[in-house]
Amino acid sequence: MVEAVALPASGRPAQRGLIVLAGLAAVFAVALFAGARFGLLLAIGLGFGIALEGLRFGFAGPWRAMILRRDPSGILAQLLAIALVSVVAFPLLAARPGEIAGAAAPIGWAMVGGAFVFGAAMQVVLGCGSGTLVNAGSGNPVGLLALPFFAIGSFLGAYGLVWWTGLGALPILTLGGGSGLALTLALLAAVAVGLLLLAAPGTRRVPRRLVFAALAIAALAIANLVVAGQPWGVVYGLGLWAAKGAVALGADLSASSFWSAPGNAALLGQSVLTDVTSLTNIGIIAGAFLVAAWRSGGLSQPLPSLPARAWIATIVAGLLLGYSSRLAFGCNVGAFFSGISTGSLHGWVWFAAAFAGSVLGVRLRPMLGLEARA
Repeated sequence: MVEAVALPASGRPAQRGLIVLAGLAAVFAVALFAGARFGLLLAIGLGFGIALEGLRFGFAGPWRAMILRRDPSGILAQLLAIALVSVVAFPLLAARPGEIAGAAAPIGWAMVGGAFVFGAAMQVVLGCGSGTLVNAGSGNPVGLLALPFFAIGSFLGAYGLVWWTGLGALPILTLGGGSGLALTLALLAAVAVGLLLLAAPGTRRVPRRLVFAALAIAALAIANLVVAGQPWGVVYGLGLWAAKGAVALGADLSASSFWSAPGNAALLGQSVLTDVTSLTNIGIIAGAFLVAAWRSGGLSQPLPSLPARAWIATIVAGLLLGYSSRLAFGCNVGAFFSGISTGSLHGWVWFAAAFAGSVLGVRLRPMLGLEARA
């Protein structure tokens, strides 16, 4: 068993000072070598990681809490954050159509199936896209194992994405303008009311911690939208990392319509420090790491005693997370959070399909040896 190493209390102030300096140094280094915009994006990513880990805000855990205990507080915080971003994003998209783009995607068979599989897989490893990054950054062994396979799965899913979308899809459907914003807020409120009606006694109040987290995540998502010119996302950056690795190993990606597209092909030849999604992903990992180190001085978590089938399930689930999220045009962040908050109807369909998949995933965890049976 790998034990976390904690520093004595007398050594923590100095260590915490070094943690802050390390974060600032990374931001300034990226700004110096890649440009101020990219340094700012790394800072935004660090903010995401610090808020997600520091305030325990996530997606997989709250969905699990609703399924098992009828506790909607975490999902209500997610809906609050989405609503806050929507209030700013809808006017921005209308005012700056050529500069800022929403997370719009078509609704199709592959998208719905991908969202369902993603929902199940994220409950197996207890981490969505951002959650897997946070878990890996904080030293969680399951997250550390799942992350590289998530990236490989995202790359593979993107490689054959055109074939999957050819199975059939509707045109991209979006809500826009004042009426679109009003409808989005009404739908978010309706979901919140439905959750409250289903909630178990004593679970209807959102903890102050989650309210603060929702405010922080919303502010960071708006900053990401303005600085990057696109909504907060996770999946593309992970697939790009694996694609770069494949190219470095001599793979020819010209047969893939996705990776040979001009924009994607250009990014394959550039530094990850110039890819907006990669920067925020790196920031999330680093932010979670900084919070974990700040708390206890520990750079690792104990290795859980799990059967072999649990570790195999983690690898398979990681691959499925990446592959299915690419087919579904995003994870909880890129499809659910950013899709709904920028008016894409696929975000709502993704939410329904992924939540249904999560019900299955919650049931699978004990069978796979990832937790004791109830």
